[in-house]
Amino acid sequence: MPDIQTPGLRRDLGLWGAVAIVVGTVIGSGIFLVPKAMILNVGSPGMVFAVWIFGGILTMFGALTYAELAASLPEAGGEYVYLREAYGPFFGFLYGWTQTWVAKSASIATLATAFFYYLANFLPQLEKVVGTIPIPLGENWGPLEIRSGQLLAMAVILFLAVVNYFGVKLGGGVQIVVTIVKVVLIFAIIVIGLSSGQGSTANYTTSIPVAGGFSGFFAALVAALWAYDGWNNVNMVSSEIRNPQRNLPLALIGGVSLVVVIYLLTNLAYFYVLSGSEVAASDRVAAAMMRKVMGQGGANAISIAAMISIFAALNGSILSGARVPYALARDGYFFKPVARVHPEFHTPGVAVALLSLWSALLVLSGRYEQLYTMAIFSSWILYAMAAASVLVLRRTQPALHRPYRTLGYPVVPILFVLVAITLLVQTMRTYPRESILGLVFILAGLPFYFHWKRRVLVK
Repeated sequence: MPDIQTPGLRRDLGLWGAVAIVVGTVIGSGIFLVPKAMILNVGSPGMVFAVWIFGGILTMFGALTYAELAASLPEAGGEYVYLREAYGPFFGFLYGWTQTWVAKSASIATLATAFFYYLANFLPQLEKVVGTIPIPLGENWGPLEIRSGQLLAMAVILFLAVVNYFGVKLGGGVQIVVTIVKVVLIFAIIVIGLSSGQGSTANYTTSIPVAGGFSGFFAALVAALWAYDGWNNVNMVSSEIRNPQRNLPLALIGGVSLVVVIYLLTNLAYFYVLSGSEVAASDRVAAAMMRKVMGQGGANAISIAAMISIFAALNGSILSGARVPYALARDGYFFKPVARVHPEFHTPGVAVALLSLWSALLVLSGRYEQLYTMAIFSSWILYAMAAASVLVLRRTQPALHRPYRTLGYPVVPILFVLVAITLLVQTMRTYPRESILGLVFILAGLPFYFHWKRRVLVK
């Protein structure tokens, strides 16, 4: 444990900063890109909406459950703290290790990759392959192909690492501004699409031939949950939020509710302008919609909006994600320097640098869909365990102060856990490469845990 004289984190984030982290990190690249993957799996706009609604309800169940945990245990590290308290240090470590090396880092890498995808709308040469790495981690276990846009994506991650190194107030301020800008731009897209003379309600009844079924629904759900992912990020900065017992539940529930509404309205606009087959043929569905409505100028404008959105999500992910390895190291279960807090900026500067550098390297490991699948698979292992910890803590720590109690307990957390397990099984069947890579990274942490455990026990 750190000495009481060492600098600590400060509660510099208010309610709006917390809400901005929820909304800003959830609304990133997914809403601009994943409708294609969704309709290719379920075949019709109606089923796409069903997946969005199901994913939104599932995400809200998670937010309702996490709100109790966040208000009761408002410490840096989020789920790391909940799992440590519910199951012991081993599962807390497993969470922190997985977030650092797979879940959060792959999420940051995915966002940065999406940033370069939209920038390629202006600079197509960014898609050009500039080299290969002769290791069997590429598509179909072939060599890794490196594109020039991936190098730019790495630079964006490192730039935001510098921003967040200089203070949570600076990072939080950036988050509020870019989140407001992105929400305004997305509502503009919705209004333009739904008021367009190019649209037709007949598009909502179009369809394309797909296998569909149970597997198709869950494959589409993986894409939707990527778009919803990040709702838990605010928990990771709990120790830097003012009045966390009030502000954390408000930020989680309010932020997720706003995101669900925005996503449904955005898809209404997409499918009003584009048929199911047009969405299925578009890598950048928002740009395709605006191109049909306003020409190439509209496509360019939406590409800029998407990059602003992704930039905000990247910033929020780095700001929040770095608190997880910091919390691990503070408790003695990670590399000791990662627990350092900068004496002037009061940020876990080493943790910010570590997470950002590793995320930048992960950019090289795959394309957008491959990266987000790996992130979702590993993340939902952790989400299921953390949601179940509500049930455990109610039994093992009945006297724990709970300013907020989960609405619908115990049905809500139990349903969340059951659906999460089903999702994980289906993801392993549908995406074995990404699932295996995620599991390898997770299991690689076991020898490190036993080494650090011995060191903690010696102290």
